[in-house]
Amino acid sequence: MYLLVNELGMPVDFLLTGGHISDYTPAIQLLGTRRAEAVLADKGHVAGAIVAHVETTMQAKAVIPTRSNCKHQRRYDKAHYELPDRIESCFSKLKQFRRFATR
Repeated sequence: MYLLVNELGMPVDFLLTGGHISDYTPAIQLLGTRRAEAVLADKGHVAGAIVAHVETTMQAKAVIPTRSNCKHQRRYDKAHYELPDRIESCFSKLKQFRRFATR
């Protein structure tokens, strides 16, 4: 399951995929043409296509750190990156509903 949350950590949209799908495949589809100031994501979403989509189509700042083994490290706002806790909190709240958590 891929979840899009707003700045308050409330769910906006989601996408269900198979377990064999990589992290970055459905990201562009889920983001779509939404408008935002910044898009925060973890290191699994550092693919160039996602960053390009965020910066060009959405006209937002991509706050996505690069993996430590990448040759070219992208700069990102580390203070802004601390906010993904809200995404994890949203998942935690949703998992309290047993029907949702076990499907």
